[in-house]
Amino acid sequence: MNVPAPPATSTPTLTARPFRVKLRGSILVLIRLPNRRQVRGKLHQLSTTGGLVNIEKPLDEKLQVEFIFHLGETTIREKAEMMFPMWATQGWLQPFRFVDLPEEHRNTLEANLQMLIQRSQQPA
Repeated sequence: MNVPAPPATSTPTLTARPFRVKLRGSILVLIRLPNRRQVRGKLHQLSTTGGLVNIEKPLDEKLQVEFIFHLGETTIREKAEMMFPMWATQGWLQPFRFVDLPEEHRNTLEANLQMLIQRSQQPA
């Protein structure tokens, strides 16, 4: 039985995954919940699409929150969705993804992450 080959247009396109910066808790973050309660955490990893935050108690998966943190000279305030948490030796590591991040804000975030990388590579 001959099966026709799929048309060339159905070939999946590979998109480059955004680079991630390992922060290891060096940047503090304030997480504002929908009920206006606030939770403090430390950013463990960050990219232009989301990251990984270290928090004392996990938040519900799919919870929509607001992340507020300083990166360089810029204050970042963006909406994010929490993902499934993982137990860590000191608290929880919980991934998140930014929701409806405007292109201008994504560019600002990327530029600040690039500067952070460049500073960390300079000799002491």
